[in-house]
Amino acid sequence: MRRPLTIDHTVRVRLPGRPGSGPVPATLHYDGADPLAMRVAFPAEASLNGTEVTWVFARRLLDDGLRGPAGEGDVRIRPGGAGRTVLELCAPQGTALVELRREDLHRFLAATYTFVPEAAESSRIDVDAALAALLGPV
Repeated sequence: MRRPLTIDHTVRVRLPGRPGSGPVPATLHYDGADPLAMRVAFPAEASLNGTEVTWVFARRLLDDGLRGPAGEGDVRIRPGGAGRTVLELCAPQGTALVELRREDLHRFLAATYTFVPEAAESSRIDVDAALAALLGPV
């Protein structure tokens, strides 16, 4: 069995919807054991309720969002101005806009594609484990 590869990349993000707040750290995370997804974790100081928040979405969505508006539903990504990319994250409590440096996202994606190319994603999915997690004990 392959050893799962994980990549963590810490970035500074801006929250334009929160006037007076400076940049905050966020962690981009990729796990080769879940090759289609990526995560972005925000620290407690960035959330309204004071707890760490993690969003999970398709790696392909991030890739598409670097070139043009992408996504429907809870996560939307689009190019922003001045070398930035905007993540729009929708939850029942409201919508958060997060700005990241486009260069940071390109670097992160390049690292993920180096270790798990898009063409190899399906060969890394453990279907049995995914079904077991989804269905639980039978």
